[in-house]
Amino acid sequence: MAKHRTRRSAEFKAKVALAALSEVKTLAELSSEYGVHQTQITRWKQELVANAPDLFGKAKKKALNHEAEVNELHRQIGKLKVENDFLSNLPGLNSTGRRNRR
Repeated sequence: MAKHRTRRSAEFKAKVALAALSEVKTLAELSSEYGVHQTQITRWKQELVANAPDLFGKAKKKALNHEAEVNELHRQIGKLKVENDFLSNLPGLNSTGRRNRR
């Protein structure tokens, strides 16, 4: 009989990874206590260590840059829409933007 994959919350993963970082208990003890394989605890610990700098400002800057980029893209979309509307209303042009032959 196959086991189903258990999905763990971010809070649970952080709690286990912090417990592994503290090194008060061994991986085997943490594994039996939380019901998670030792390899998975090690991965969560490595991920926590790798992403820790993002918690102190780097991610916030990325979010601000993302918002600025989205605003710039919206501005460009508006400009292109105005240009498209203007060109589509010109007499003598077909839908492809080429002059009609008479």
